[in-house]
Amino acid sequence: MSVVIGVDFGTLSGRALVVRTVDGAELGTAVHDYAHGVIDERLGAAQLPPEWALQHPADWLEVLRVAVPAALAAAGVDASEVVGIGCDFTASTPLPALADGTALCLVEGWEERPHAYPKLWKHHAAQPHADRINRVAAQRGEHWLARYGGAISSEWQVAKALQVFEEDRAAFDAADRWIEASDWIVQQLCGVAVRNASAAGYKGMVQDGALPAPAYFEALAPGFAAVIEKLEGPVGALGAPAGSLTPAMAELTGLPEGIAVAVGNVDAHVTAPAVQATGTGALVAIMGTSTCHIVNADALVDVDGMCGAVMGGITAGSWGYEAGQSGVGDILAWFVEHQVPGAVQAEAARQGVSVHALLTERGWQKPIGAHGLVALDWHGGNRSVLVDARLSGLVVGMTLATRPEDVYRSLVEATAFGARRIVEAFREGGVAVDRFVAAGGLLRNEHLMQTYADVLAMPIDVAGSDQAPALGSAIHAAVAAGAYPDVPAAAATMGSVQRDRYVPDATAVASYDAIYRDYLALHDAFGRGADLLMHRLKRRRAEALA
Repeated sequence: MSVVIGVDFGTLSGRALVVRTVDGAELGTAVHDYAHGVIDERLGAAQLPPEWALQHPADWLEVLRVAVPAALAAAGVDASEVVGIGCDFTASTPLPALADGTALCLVEGWEERPHAYPKLWKHHAAQPHADRINRVAAQRGEHWLARYGGAISSEWQVAKALQVFEEDRAAFDAADRWIEASDWIVQQLCGVAVRNASAAGYKGMVQDGALPAPAYFEALAPGFAAVIEKLEGPVGALGAPAGSLTPAMAELTGLPEGIAVAVGNVDAHVTAPAVQATGTGALVAIMGTSTCHIVNADALVDVDGMCGAVMGGITAGSWGYEAGQSGVGDILAWFVEHQVPGAVQAEAARQGVSVHALLTERGWQKPIGAHGLVALDWHGGNRSVLVDARLSGLVVGMTLATRPEDVYRSLVEATAFGARRIVEAFREGGVAVDRFVAAGGLLRNEHLMQTYADVLAMPIDVAGSDQAPALGSAIHAAVAAGAYPDVPAAAATMGSVQRDRYVPDATAVASYDAIYRDYLALHDAFGRGADLLMHRLKRRRAEALA
C-alpha cells in the first residue's frame, strides 16, 4: 500500500489528510489551528489600519509539524508508506522572503514591521494600488487586462507588492522574492523555488509564460520594475514534482526523506479533481469563508469581471476561468457574532444547537419573500463581477417587525444571488456552465444549499469528501509521485462526488427570480458609477481612523 498526504492551508487553520493512492480512500486527518489566526487589528504594539489582514508563516510550519504526524497516527499508517505530499493555500497570500526562502518577518529586526508579513487574501488595503494598476493598463492598452475581466483585484499579488513598495520601501528592497504562500511552503519542503501555474496566472499576472513588460511596471511607479526579479522564476505545471522532501523537513514532519513534493496550488483550483470536475462545463464552487468559482473551457473568451483566464490554470490543456465572492461564510459568521441578540444565543444554548442552526430553522419556516428583505453580499467587497473591494454590505426592507432570522436568511439569499450573477457572466461571455458542483464547509447547511439550487435554477452536485481541497492536494501528490500519469486519470479514481444532491423546486425558482431582479437593481445602483456612496463611506471611515 502507498499513501499520499494533502495539506490544505486555510484562513484560520491547516488540515492534513492521508489518502490511499489506489482508490482515494481517506484514512486519517488532523487539523491544527493557527496560533496567530488572522492578524487584522494589532501587530505587537502597533494598531493596523482598516482593511489589513496579515498572517504569520510560523503558523504554517506548525501545521506541518503537528497536523501531518497526527494525520498519520489517525490513519494508522506507517510513514514509510508515504510516497508524496501536496499543498494548497488560500490566494492570493503573498509574502516578502529572502532568496533561501526565509520569510522577512522571521528575520531579526523585522518582527514589528507589518509589511514584512504575509498579506492574507482578504487584505484589501491595496485597493488604491489596484486602481492604478487597472487605470495604467487601460491607458497603455495592455492586452493582458482582458484576461482578468478588465480589472486586477486588490487581493492579488502585484497590487499588494505595489503597496509595500510605496509604504515600506525598505521592506520591499530587503526581499529577494515576493512569493505566494503556496510556493513558499513548497520551497520549505523541498528547497526549490518554483511558481505554480495556478497562482502565477490568476494572482501574479503571468500570461503566456511572461509578466507584463518592465515599462508597464515603471509606469505604475518609478523603480517598481524591480518587482519583476522578485516575481520571476520557473512556473511548474500542476501535478508535477517540484522536488523531493529535504532532510530537515523529513525530521519536522516525520515523513521519509526524498518523497515527491508536488508543485503548489490554490485551494479552490486544487478542488476540481477532488470532485471529478477536470473536464469542461462544470463550475466548481468552493464555499467557505469566501467562495471561489472555477470552470474549464476549450476556448479563450473575454468574461466581464472574472479573476482570470489561464491555460492550464486548473487542468492541463484547458482554459481555466476563475471568479469569486469575497465574503460568504464570513458574512454569516459576522452576523452571528455581532448582530444576534443575547436571547437568541441563549435559546440556541438551551437547545444545544449552534446559533447558525437556530437561525436557519426559524428563517426557513416562512415562505420565500415573507421577510420583505433583499441584501447585497458585499461585506468583504465584491470580487466578481464588479472587482471592487471598496463596496460594502446592504440590507433593504427592514422594519420593526424584522427579526434576526429574517436578516440571516436574506444574507444567505444574497450570496446565492451573487453566485447566480457570476454564472450568468460566464454564460454571457461564452463559457458554458452545465453543472454546478459545490464543496466546502457551507455544505453542512442543507437549507442554504437548497436555496442555491432554487436561485440558480440548477441541480447541485456536492463533493463526496468533507475536505475536498486536501483531497485535491493529495491527488496532485499522487501524480507527482508517479502513481498516475496525469491529474484527470487520478481524479477518476481518487475523486468523489454526489450527483444531483440538490434539485431546484419550480415554485421556489419562480419566487426567487422576482427577488433576484431586485438584487440586480441594487447591484447596479450601488456598484456601478463614478462617485459611489459606498466608496465615500469607506473613505470617510479610513480618514476618521487615521
